Amino acid sequence: MREEQMYTVTEVNRDPKKSKGSFLAVNPGMLKGEEGLHWLDANQLDTISGEFQAVTVRNMAWKDANAWEERQKYWENWMQKKKRVHLLALGDVGSTVLIGLKLLGGDCIEEIGICDLDENVCKRWECEMNQTAFPWEYDRLPQVKIVDTEHLFDCDLFIFCASKGIPPVGSEVKDVRMAQFEANRSIVGMYGKMAREKGFQGIFAVVSDPVDPLCKAAFLASNEDAEGNFDAKGLLPEQIQGYGLGVMNARAAYYAKQDSRFADFLTDGRAYGPHGQDLVIANSIQNYDDELSKELTQMTVEANLRTRELGFKPYVAPALSSAAISLILTMEGKWHYSSNFLGGVYMGSRNRYTMGGLEIEPLPLPGKLYERLQKAYQGLEAVL
Repeated sequence: MREEQMYTVTEVNRDPKKSKGSFLAVNPGMLKGEEGLHWLDANQLDTISGEFQAVTVRNMAWKDANAWEERQKYWENWMQKKKRVHLLALGDVGSTVLIGLKLLGGDCIEEIGICDLDENVCKRWECEMNQTAFPWEYDRLPQVKIVDTEHLFDCDLFIFCASKGIPPVGSEVKDVRMAQFEANRSIVGMYGKMAREKGFQGIFAVVSDPVDPLCKAAFLASNEDAEGNFDAKGLLPEQIQGYGLGVMNARAAYYAKQDSRFADFLTDGRAYGPHGQDLVIANSIQNYDDELSKELTQMTVEANLRTRELGFKPYVAPALSSAAISLILTMEGKWHYSSNFLGGVYMGSRNRYTMGGLEIEPLPLPGKLYERLQKAYQGLEAVL
């Protein structure tokens, strides 16, 4: 694991329903007012002469001082060690995520725990994965073990891949992801409450669709008391991340490689927003072209339909690009795409975990691009 500098700590007191518990402020504008979408736009944050020294910000509306010290010790250890990863549900997506983590996670994963309603499915994947090995290097890849629900949160990273079902290939459902929301909302909420009861301090990773609203559902459920009132005693908002944007970035790159008009995306492009219709692809930050960006966005959004037209469920690339690869980057403290809490909404953007907390990338965004981000943000806000 990489070594990092330690950061000075600044305290704020902000509405816990709208603000993270802690984060790394890389711009002085993040120390003022409330957090929100504008944190992604460096043009709307303060600028000062000279270099701003990043600081860790703690929101004292969430935890008392003693709890923060304990949390910081846990986090420093989390950043430097190999992780215990537990994965819930081994359907098409979950099993593919498992394969990716097994093959890619040798440097950052200690072991992978698997859990599914079907005991034989667990036995099958425990057997298959532990028979996947390099010759004469039998400990090079992480071991896989079966865990029960009682011990599901005895880990550093919990991966939620459970789903009540995906509309079949050939169905008339246009936005498959949102059709799954109500079905999956109650499930993720149940595990959000379980994480609260267990005092879980690691990362709660949502892979099931639609990832962004399901992150919000997990956050709210985890922070409700027995009467359903928000009490800020559950998962911190930055503990929950949604893993759906990675494949949208990869799909945009796929098309950019095929058409030279989009070539800038490969070096200066960005992806923002949800894993769905309100996705925002920017062909370039420095040389932003609104029409080209919207065209590339549409191609990216419809890429899953191209796979469905061939008669297949489009789950392999999402399971690998959005989940397995992005989760590995998360555990290694490297830049990746995922959805993070911004002013009460889980919004996809480029980010990384650091010793000083979650760091979200602010860039000087063109006005037309920011308008698109506002539309995506408002769309997510309206869901939940």
